[in-house]
Amino acid sequence: MPERWFFESLYPDIKLGLKVNNILYQKQSRFQNIKIMETPRFGTVLVLDGAIQTTTGDEFIYHEMITHIPLFSHPNPQNVLIIGGGDGGVLREVLRHKTVEKVTLVEIDKQVIEYSQKYLRSITKDSFSSSRLELVIGDGAEFVKGKKAIYDVAIVDSPDPIGPAKVLFQKKFYTAIYNILKSDGIMVRQSGSTFLQKEELKENYRLLSRIFPYTAVYTASIPTYIGGLFSFIFSSKKIAPSKLNIKNIRTRYQKAKIKTKYYNPEVHSACFQLPNYVKKFVQGR
Repeated sequence: MPERWFFESLYPDIKLGLKVNNILYQKQSRFQNIKIMETPRFGTVLVLDGAIQTTTGDEFIYHEMITHIPLFSHPNPQNVLIIGGGDGGVLREVLRHKTVEKVTLVEIDKQVIEYSQKYLRSITKDSFSSSRLELVIGDGAEFVKGKKAIYDVAIVDSPDPIGPAKVLFQKKFYTAIYNILKSDGIMVRQSGSTFLQKEELKENYRLLSRIFPYTAVYTASIPTYIGGLFSFIFSSKKIAPSKLNIKNIRTRYQKAKIKTKYYNPEVHSACFQLPNYVKKFVQGR
């Protein structure tokens, strides 16, 4: 029997290939093509519109870094909003914080949640059954319109700016996020590869730095997100990452007793230190 391979189609000139043991699910939903497959090296893989979203092998890096950076940066995160995140990984990590009283997750595609719960249980665990969760099936950009400052942290866990996710990379959306955050609120979003998605990162940094008083880029290395360092953008009304006290973060991390595979207070501090090539095109220096 010939070997089966999946080749990601996110970039027209570069492809990441994964050997496939088995296709568990594949269907066109109302919004996007969903594929879930088993691979020998990265375990179960979720693909949306041809782009790898998460794998059971390396998901902990992305989910820990997009979650614990803002939650340990905020002095007392109680009310958290997640836009996207239908695979449940960000929700799982947010719920590990005892200070969090309520999490609102807004996912446009109900089928992503349904089939992640079925095939990606090591990621979702029991997060969608939490009494602290308010689950909203709908458009994240529409959800945030006109709401008052009620959230401490907003995490935008969206796919790349294609299909239904395009609106989540626009100025109107970022302005609405600013308005729904409290006075010390923090927003974090993924912003792609620092090497292969330079313009996406640069444009989102530009937009957010014009809306929020404090905006910074941080990075992590995630094997199945090709193109070197993967980037995130941190924006806040009051909290500057450069002024965070690592001793305080270490104390809170130890007190929380959250066991992580990638994140730790030293990584929290170091991830905001950028290579020169990223500084140059993001910050213009």
